[in-house]
Parts: sequence; structure tokens; C-alpha cells
Amino acid sequence: MRIAHTLPAALLGVTLALTGCGTSDPEPDSGSGTESAGDGAFPVTVEHVLGELTIDQEPERIVSLSPSNTEMLFAIGAGEQVEAVDEYSNYPEEAPTTDLSGFTPSVEAISEYDPDLVILSDSAIETAEQLDAVGIPTLVLGGAADLDGAYEQIRLLGEVTGNTEEADAEAERVETEFNEVVEATLAEIGDVDLTFYQELDETLFSATSGTFVGQIYEAFGLVNIADQADDESGGYPQLSAEFVVEENPDLIFLSYGDEAAAEAVAERPAFDTVSAVETDSVYLLDADIASRWGPRVVDFAEAVGEAVSETADQ
Repeated sequence: MRIAHTLPAALLGVTLALTGCGTSDPEPDSGSGTESAGDGAFPVTVEHVLGELTIDQEPERIVSLSPSNTEMLFAIGAGEQVEAVDEYSNYPEEAPTTDLSGFTPSVEAISEYDPDLVILSDSAIETAEQLDAVGIPTLVLGGAADLDGAYEQIRLLGEVTGNTEEADAEAERVETEFNEVVEATLAEIGDVDLTFYQELDETLFSATSGTFVGQIYEAFGLVNIADQADDESGGYPQLSAEFVVEENPDLIFLSYGDEAAAEAVAERPAFDTVSAVETDSVYLLDADIASRWGPRVVDFAEAVGEAVSETADQ
């Protein structure tokens, strides 16, 4: 059983399907609701989900309740400004993880950290309004709908933290490296058509090409079998085992569990006839990397690229 780019994972892949990578809603299709434009000077005014937000001074005590945004903050050099992060913000290692919830934020618990900026997902708009009522500036960001949305969020966080140059450089790095991985993989495999299935949890929830994660696979030219099943699922349909077997994907990616879970795929009824199982092309992904739209999207691309190259060589 091939294990592609396996790293420690604390958040099950089902989080992507049910919570949109740290929010309680699936990733939106219309963008992240952000707009950035500035030179690093304060005060700075940016557009976010709730409209305009003006930050008078460079924040020194940030509370981030979104794992993806936490990773972005540290990647752009704003880590020293971060006072606390939510329970699932487990990367990078130096992130000050607490028991704060990003799903059901508590104004009282957040206030104990005396923040001068709070970053929330768009599932916590009510909390944002409550924080605003007590004078705590709050930036509300939706999940990135595509790679451009991720780059945009990196740059916006640079503006609100006073790290514009670092954020521009990081966004450019991520975009460049992602494209390099895709281009190198496509050059290696040539004109090969491959189908795939990503499994988000043991109940066979998957993600279509209309989601952020689905677009990562699409960049490699992979055909997503879940696209046929997308109806009113918001991009996260629950497939049946019979459907997966019938569609016979060339690759299977699991973004949950451990090596035992990947090996167990072959033991499912009729799965021994699936091409991905026959060619040993079942891959275990890091659940966090495969469900966040932060800087580690390059790592995600490398894992997918490696899997595609190996399978194409079969």
C-alpha cells in the first residue's frame, strides 16, 4: 500500500466535508469575501465578510480561530503578534494552541486574551458582532474558493498585521511553487487520463471539483468521479461503495485515518476489482494538509503529484 506524503494529522478529513476547513460551512463558491490594498501603513481599511474593517494600529495581540489563517499568519512573519489560536490550529509547532473553539467561539473566553484583533471564520458572524460591541476589532474570512482566493487572504493578512512585503512574497512563493509542481508532473506523465476518488471519512463522503480541494486535483488533469454525484450536497456528496466500484477510479486518496485505514480499502466487498486497489494506488494524505487553503497547499500538490506520477507509470 503506497502512503503518499504521510504526516501527523489531528483533524479528520471529514472536517473538510462538514466544516469547510475550520468553518461550519462548506467552502464558498463565490470567493472569500476579502479585498486587500495597502502599503503596510496604519490605519488600514480592508474589506471582509462583514464589509469594511478599519484597524488603527498594528495589532500586537492577535487571536486566530481558523487553522488556515493561523498557518498564513506564521508564514508571513506575524507569528510573534499571535497571542492565542483555536484548538485545531496545530501548525506550525510554535502556534500558541489553546482550548478556544473556532466552531462555537466564546466572547468571554476570547476576551481573556485581551486581543487587539480577532480572526474568525464566516460561520461565527454572530460572535464577530458581539466582539465588535465590546470594542474588539474582528476580521471575518470565509474559506478560499480557489487558489487565487488563498493568495488574496495571505496578502490581506499581511495588510492587517503590517507585514505586506512578507505576505506578497509568501503568496508569490506559494503560487510559483504550486505551479512548478503541477507543470513538472504533467511534463513527466504526458497525455495520460486518470480518474480518482477522494474519501473524506469512513462513510464515503467525498469532494467535487467545485470545492477548493477538488480544484487541486483538477490542476493535474485528474477526473473526479464524485462530480457525477453532486446534486444538493454543496460539493460534498456521500457516495456509495457500489458507485465507487462501478466508476473504477485509477487512484484513491484517503484524507483521514492511518495506514491501517488505507490498507482496509482493499478488504471492502468488490474493491479488489477497482483499478486503484489492483495497482496499489491507494494513498493516505495528511488530513490537515488536504483540508486547508494555507501555504501548505504546495505540500498537498507534491503529494498528489507523486501519486499521479507513480500511477501513470503503471
